[in-house]
Amino acid sequence: MSFTFIDLRVEAAIATITLNRPDKRNAMSDAMRTEFIEALERVAADKAIKALVLTGAGKGFCAGGDISGMEKRMNAPAGEVGFNGWHRQQRVHHTQALLHTMPKPVIAAVNGAASGLGADTALACDFIIASEWANFTWSYIHRGIVPDGGGMYFLPRRVGLAKAKELIFTGRKVDVDEALKLGIVDRKTAGDTLLGDAQAWAAELGKGSSTALALTKTILNQSFELSSHDVFAQGSQAQGVCYTSTEHRESVMAFLAKSAPAPAAAKE
Repeated sequence: MSFTFIDLRVEAAIATITLNRPDKRNAMSDAMRTEFIEALERVAADKAIKALVLTGAGKGFCAGGDISGMEKRMNAPAGEVGFNGWHRQQRVHHTQALLHTMPKPVIAAVNGAASGLGADTALACDFIIASEWANFTWSYIHRGIVPDGGGMYFLPRRVGLAKAKELIFTGRKVDVDEALKLGIVDRKTAGDTLLGDAQAWAAELGKGSSTALALTKTILNQSFELSSHDVFAQGSQAQGVCYTSTEHRESVMAFLAKSAPAPAAAKE
């Protein structure tokens, strides 16, 4: 499948997906979402890829949902609005879930404005690195809708419930320095080095055992909802899988070989 609105590149085991509608500030249309899903599924399935970086082309990261799609939705026959909206939401949730549950580290490299669904998309990634031009706004309230890309789940976990309510209720813009202070952004860097810095960080995060990383991420993503008993139980099961992995065996054998005493010199 060739992409029109998404650019997918893989170099040195690091995948980079670029949202590529710069003339629309990378607003997410239905066609773009279809390509995005395909790209994410490719990355998830490719065992040679160790980590993913997500960024935007041009001056924006993602301006949210495409306004033309909103207009089309409003012009649908009254009897079809509800079902059409439900169907679209299934696609939105599937896309965000692919990011959130990707079995390898995911970094959002936010190069400009991340608005509405764009802000939620950044939050669905494991980490966010942003340039000095980045800003975030949960602008759904200005369109009379609720955050549907995971913002009501992810944002409170980064900034706390009260601050998440304030940002969502007002839809105000958060510049990169405030975002860094609040914990929305994990790292700030220069715009001209953003992508390279993100890719270097991705390489660092993804260099460990792919099996251990995938299993650990799966459990950590649920840890706020699980009891300690459940986390230990899932951890025990995951560890059993890790014990059988090639990465574990090779690591232990290499450590034992390094730790073994050197053979005594032969006597003449």
